[in-house]
Amino acid sequence: MMPQKPEPDVTDLDFQSFAEYAHGRTSELVDDADLEAASLVLTLHRAAGTVVYDLESTVHRPAGWSWSGFRLLYVLWVSGPLEARHAARLSGMSRQSTSTLSKTLERHGLLTRAPLPDDGRLITYALTAEGEQRVREVYRAHNDRERLWARLLTPEERAAVVSALGKLLAAADDLEVRRRAD
Repeated sequence: MMPQKPEPDVTDLDFQSFAEYAHGRTSELVDDADLEAASLVLTLHRAAGTVVYDLESTVHRPAGWSWSGFRLLYVLWVSGPLEARHAARLSGMSRQSTSTLSKTLERHGLLTRAPLPDDGRLITYALTAEGEQRVREVYRAHNDRERLWARLLTPEERAAVVSALGKLLAAADDLEVRRRAD
């Protein structure tokens, strides 16, 4: 009989080694678990979270914004004024989150909120001149940081990642994926 390998102290594991450990334990606990699918989703989530945290901590927080604040301001910068529900959808946030965030950004002089002339219940968001200038400045720092991440992959790898992630996003409707409320 072969001696059993001692169980590792999970508190000493890094993300990658913990993922391997977790998959091994999961296969012991659930006999038909699809560990390849679990690995894909776990790695995707961790990578996205790591990049978002890096951008937020090195670019957005020093600018006085959150990741969500940057996303909303960026959407308005590239699209121009938008009705609140469209700004929420395009920035990947709920209408309630966007509404709360827009009030904060308005207090900081970065955007305006105005009722639509034909339906005062609907609100339109637009960047102020200061908001437009600040987004342009912050976007440069944001894009510089994106370049650092992108340089870690070859052009072929970047294209493959973008293609694969695009495929996952396009399939969301077929999978009846729940999304944030519009």
